[in-house]
Amino acid sequence: MFDRIAGVYDVMNRVMTAGLDSGWRERTAGRAEVGPGDSALDVCCGTGDLAFELARRIGPTGRVVGCDFSERMLELAREKEDQLRLGRARHLAGNGSGPGLAPVEFEWADALELPYGDGSFDAVTVGFGVRNLSEIDRGVAEMARVLRPGGRLAILEITQPRRPPLSTFFSLWFDRVVPVLGAFAGDRDAYSYLPDSVQTFPGPDELAAIMDRAGLERIRYLILAGGIIAIHSGVRSGAGDP
Repeated sequence: MFDRIAGVYDVMNRVMTAGLDSGWRERTAGRAEVGPGDSALDVCCGTGDLAFELARRIGPTGRVVGCDFSERMLELAREKEDQLRLGRARHLAGNGSGPGLAPVEFEWADALELPYGDGSFDAVTVGFGVRNLSEIDRGVAEMARVLRPGGRLAILEITQPRRPPLSTFFSLWFDRVVPVLGAFAGDRDAYSYLPDSVQTFPGPDELAAIMDRAGLERIRYLILAGGIIAIHSGVRSGAGDP
């Protein structure tokens, strides 16, 4: 399914969120608290937008890995990186200076069995991907495992507002309008899956409890867009308080 929708994925994200998704990714990268020279992993990276946001913050002395199980998504992410690098080279040629990007490696991986050693990254992020995992507890535990002690996990995900009028609008938009948009994009089934996956996804408190069971500490979450978006963050145990 994700291979099928890869070509329209970015456009549909912009349409469904009225262009707000870019800002949500920026805030998620901020919750990861990465800095120059750090290493970061973006799980379920899709076409790479969150990975590129991390790369901007980490800079050329660090490292970013984006992993996904959709080969077509990864192909588009690599193409997008080539375009960004080319645009960056042209900018430097014209201006002579400016911040650089961390190198981004896009590679296939199963989020339930990440092919990275314990404590490999300073930060792990996932944007709009956790709800697609067949075993959410196992996936979050894997993300925590590959974090170094004191490293941060940041999760960006859709959630359901509980009170009207937002809950009414959410139901109308996701249950009725989004599948119609998906039909125009050529894959109604995929965009009917989206509201179904949101309805079965744990709420903010339940996701925080899953993170706690994975050994994360100082867990907090931020609710945005009137209750439609949640950004969770937590720190892998094993480090002292800041």
